[in-house]
Amino acid sequence: MDKTADILLDEGKLLPVMEEFYTLQGEGYNTGQAAYFIRIGGCDVGCSWCDIKESWDARLYPPVDTNGVIARAIEFPGKAVVITGGEPLNYNLNYLSQGLRQHHVKIYIETSGSRPLSGDPDWICLSPKKSSPPLDEICIKADELKVIIQDESDLGWAEENKERVTPGCLLYLQPEWSRRNTILPRIISYIMEHPQWRVSLQSHKYMRIP
Repeated sequence: MDKTADILLDEGKLLPVMEEFYTLQGEGYNTGQAAYFIRIGGCDVGCSWCDIKESWDARLYPPVDTNGVIARAIEFPGKAVVITGGEPLNYNLNYLSQGLRQHHVKIYIETSGSRPLSGDPDWICLSPKKSSPPLDEICIKADELKVIIQDESDLGWAEENKERVTPGCLLYLQPEWSRRNTILPRIISYIMEHPQWRVSLQSHKYMRIP
C-alpha cells in the first residue's frame, strides 16, 4: 500500500474486510439475534482448531472503504453489528464504530483480548486463547467470557480467566466443534458442578446458516 492508504488504515477509514453478511448470531448470550457480521482479516493468535483459518492472512484481503461497510450494514432491519475476525482488535475500530452509532446500531465485538480495545462497543465477547492471553483492560470490560473447550485442560484455562473478569461478566463454555460429541458430556457435567457457567453451542452450524 502507498503512504496514504497506510494512514487511512491506521485511522480505521480502510479495513481489510474478509466478508460481510446478515444472519443470526449463533453463539453465546446473543444467540438467535439478527445481526450484520463484519469479519476482518488478519490474526496473529492462530488457534489450531480455528474453523476460519483463511481469515488469518490479512494480505489476502485488500483494505476497503469503511464508509462503504457502514452503508451496507445499516441497510438491514436488524440494528446490531458483530465485528469479528480474525482478530478485529488488530485494527483501529473507532471510525467504524462512530459511523455505526450515528445510525443507532448496537456494536458487538468478538475478540481474544490480546490487543488494546478500540471502538467502544456495546458488548464485548472475550474468547481468550492460551497462546496470546488477554490484556487486563479487556478482561475488566468484558460482558461475556466464552471459552472454547477442546479437552479437559481447557476447563482449567476457563477458571483462570474467570478470575480475571468482573463478577457481572457472563460465563460460557463452548465445545470445540470437531470434538463436540466427545467433549459436550464433560462440559454438561462440569456446569452442573459449577453452575456459574453456562453452555454455548454453535447453533448457526446446526441451523446451517452463516
